Amino acid sequence: MSSAEAAAPRITLIDGRSGAGKTTYAAALAARTGAQLLSLDDVYPGWDGLEAGEAHVLEHVLRALAEGRPPRWRSYNWVDDRPGSWHELDPACDLIIEGCGAISPAARALAHHAVWVELADDAERRRRAIARDGESFARNWDRWAVQEQVHAARHAPRETADEIVEPLSPPSGR
Repeated sequence: MSSAEAAAPRITLIDGRSGAGKTTYAAALAARTGAQLLSLDDVYPGWDGLEAGEAHVLEHVLRALAEGRPPRWRSYNWVDDRPGSWHELDPACDLIIEGCGAISPAARALAHHAVWVELADDAERRRRAIARDGESFARNWDRWAVQEQVHAARHAPRETADEIVEPLSPPSGR
């Protein structure tokens, strides 16, 4: 490993379906490691924006870091349904990117570690996501789920991950 590679920030990608536990897992990892945390929920440009959010972070954060450009990302104002402000990231600080769409072959090639999180079954994921995000998510659940399925079919994030975080299996009964 060269000294430039040794000095590069460690990049971790955390992906999974809505309500799977990605944000909780990523926040705990960031708190434990001191890494900065970027949530794709803040980047997606609306309910049809999974692919656009993924592409935005790939270009403005991951490729920027790889090319020595300042990493930055643009938030999305969900209330006003329009782009928000740009945010700078510290290019020297470790980074965790979490959200559905975080792991793709292109992103994985620019990151050190990738984690797939599935801490809940489909019914529990839906319940958790709606409890977190409210009725707006309830109305858009199916619309968003289709994009998650397309992402999974196109990029195989679970299969590409270095680590899979699943719920603990219940103890076997005797």
